[in-house]
Amino acid sequence: MASGSGSSLYDGIVEFAVGSPGFLQTLGSLYTKVGLLLFGALFVVAWWRARSTGSASAMAFALLAPLVTLAAYLVSEVSKSFIHEERPCRGLPETATVLKCPDPGDWSFPSNHSTIAAAAAVGLIFAWRKLMPWVITMALAMAFSRVFVGAHYPHDVLAGLTVGAVVAWLLVRVSKDRVTGLVERFGENPRLAFALGVKPAEPEPEVVAAQAEEELTQVLPRQQPRPPQRRRGPDQPTVRIPAQPPRPRQRPANPPAPPAARRQQAVPPVQRRQPPRPPHPDSRPRP
Repeated sequence: MASGSGSSLYDGIVEFAVGSPGFLQTLGSLYTKVGLLLFGALFVVAWWRARSTGSASAMAFALLAPLVTLAAYLVSEVSKSFIHEERPCRGLPETATVLKCPDPGDWSFPSNHSTIAAAAAVGLIFAWRKLMPWVITMALAMAFSRVFVGAHYPHDVLAGLTVGAVVAWLLVRVSKDRVTGLVERFGENPRLAFALGVKPAEPEPEVVAAQAEEELTQVLPRQQPRPPQRRRGPDQPTVRIPAQPPRPRQRPANPPAPPAARRQQAVPPVQRRQPPRPPHPDSRPRP
């Protein structure tokens, strides 16, 4: 029976774990050891999904999920090095807990496993909203498993969940725009095209119209703008310019012949020979 840990809640959970069936102890021990690998597998799935969409923002969230998880773990590890809280299983016999108590110097507050699970859950929620109920359940199960095997106090895992969730949320909110810009910038590199999978964004219709107009002005000659006309003020008299008579048209000295006359001059008429007329009956000589 576990006693002397200083936390009645911890003692009750550890007693329940020791008295539980063997398969339940094995399941709790296995999940607390390798449960974080499930989050790593989800990171890969979220990255592949973002790559298939071709969206720069989706890829940015998928890349930020493991990065904010790593940052939250560093914050938790630095906090443990300053707080130096002993494990609750330090003064208990080995048979009082499911797993063996960690070595001295491995501090308890906050729980690194809980911090990593919470940060990974928040990052995956930003990357893939449909995973929310699953990753939250996984993070809470990881926190409970740490108390179940006797490695942490309940307040250790609660602090770890809080630190991981807050750090991940803040980092994602602050850096999402900058990471999206970097993804769009490096997505044009052929070497990174497979990893990022960013499709070129289609230009807006207004931008296309402006570019077409600019190209058209470069091809066509520019017309000189007309000078602005001065408007007559109300106090200025109306100035009328006298109309000039039209100039008479000057005829050439030798006007050209009309087309019909030119054709007659060029082609002389053909004279046809008429047959001789028969003599008049009165003109015949009389006998």
